[in-house]
Amino acid sequence: MADILPSEATEDWWRTAAIYEVYVRSFADADGDGTGDLAGVRSKLPYLAGLGVDALWFTPWYLSPLADGGYDVADYRTIDPAFGTLGEAEKLIAEARELGIRTIVDIVPNHVSDQHAWFRAALAAGPGSPERELFHFRPGRGENGELAPNDWPSQFAGSTWTRVEDGEWYLHLFAPEQPDLNWAHPVVRKEHEDVLRFWFERGVAGVRIDSAALLTKAEGLPDFVEGRDPHPYVDQDEIHDVYRSWRAIADAYGGVFVGEVWLPDSERFARYLRPDELHTAFNFTFLSCPWDAGRLRNAIEGTLAEHAPVGAPATWVLCNHDVTRTVTRYGRADTGFDFATKAFSTPTDLELGTRRARAAALLSLALPGSVYLYQGEELGLPEAEIPLDRIQDPMHFRSGGSDPGRDGCRVPLPWTTEAPAAEPWLPQPAGWSDYAAEVQAGDPSSMLSLYRTALRLRRAEAGFKGAALSWLPAADGVLSFARSDGLRCVVNLAAEPAGLPGHARVLLTSGPLDDRGRLPQDTAVWLRV
Repeated sequence: MADILPSEATEDWWRTAAIYEVYVRSFADADGDGTGDLAGVRSKLPYLAGLGVDALWFTPWYLSPLADGGYDVADYRTIDPAFGTLGEAEKLIAEARELGIRTIVDIVPNHVSDQHAWFRAALAAGPGSPERELFHFRPGRGENGELAPNDWPSQFAGSTWTRVEDGEWYLHLFAPEQPDLNWAHPVVRKEHEDVLRFWFERGVAGVRIDSAALLTKAEGLPDFVEGRDPHPYVDQDEIHDVYRSWRAIADAYGGVFVGEVWLPDSERFARYLRPDELHTAFNFTFLSCPWDAGRLRNAIEGTLAEHAPVGAPATWVLCNHDVTRTVTRYGRADTGFDFATKAFSTPTDLELGTRRARAAALLSLALPGSVYLYQGEELGLPEAEIPLDRIQDPMHFRSGGSDPGRDGCRVPLPWTTEAPAAEPWLPQPAGWSDYAAEVQAGDPSSMLSLYRTALRLRRAEAGFKGAALSWLPAADGVLSFARSDGLRCVVNLAAEPAGLPGHARVLLTSGPLDDRGRLPQDTAVWLRV
């Protein structure tokens, strides 16, 4: 068990941290079987330390049949054998900490795998059993129970209910392989509290909470009515009791939480960030915002405003394991992100997208708060279009094949120009050797070099550490703001080059200035004045 240092219990490192998301299955493959593993991550710890990140967030590395990329957990205390062992996870946590990198694990409290021991026992025990009370089993409607118990819409396409052999139905807001837990049951709550302690005692610094607003359901599971408040399974008031009890556990270990909270109501969003609940939550407003100066400024201002009343730091993220990669998204006619609009063969200008992604990197890294970087973003990887016979994401299949799914942002990273020793679990597109980390490491103009320099400056410059941000006068289409200690960020989204303030020293640009020292379109600069 890991000792908790006194300084770690009180240090607010998470308020300004740069956190790197690791999708283990696609990060680095040490044993050459085509699947990433913990040994691969351990081998790349020097790379991650050199990149300049403060923490690693691991998507689920637990035992799982992988019906939903690991978000169908069969056992929270067992590492999936495809990735390694619990002992290797403990070594990874310790070795990363020696390099100054903390570890954040992913918890999926809304549901488990249909292979979880609890669910298998519930199926075997039958209707009315205590085992079934840990889930949402219900008799069906209709003359013979042939209709689902209610009409709730799924987070994926398709039904939220599946009927079992004895005639009862069980609830799953996601895929049928992911039965929802009953959070009104004390055994469910106790088990998750014990799981939190289990990982904190192994040295993790924090926990990311998947689908954090979905746990508790309305009593009686009433039918869904569009626009009805409160929603029957999103943001129920009782959920805050869960997170208050979790916060007491985190505080005892000096741990932190980040929640995946998708809510349009800023006041209700902020409730999750009260001092006795979660420390931070993902900022999906900024992530999904189009490449438009006015809308970006509104997203930034709105984010800071909704966090201010509860004293929580904002988080900034451009991409994650669910979202179309930044280079691709910014190279399209629609530069925003919405799951409902994803489609195959969308025209993309990767040169334009790369230029904008470089500027967006400096924009996000200059904002007050913490920043999340998804693996491969520092390499400028585009979204891959996966051959139909290789797609694995259930979002694709449950849409009837219309949704390309999320596999395109989950393709294994190219570390070298050499072909992988074994065919990766998802195929790397032709030409990905051009993005290889070993190639970019020696190129001062590469995306990797840009991120390394930006993260180094972000850590070294005291002006990036505070919460201050003040907007400066700028032409239409230009974002210009000041941090403390004379630091400024200017991002030009306008067609015309933007002038820079006199007597300013350029710290870093996302691309070259023009021959008159002006900032071209889709370019960002950090200055000291």
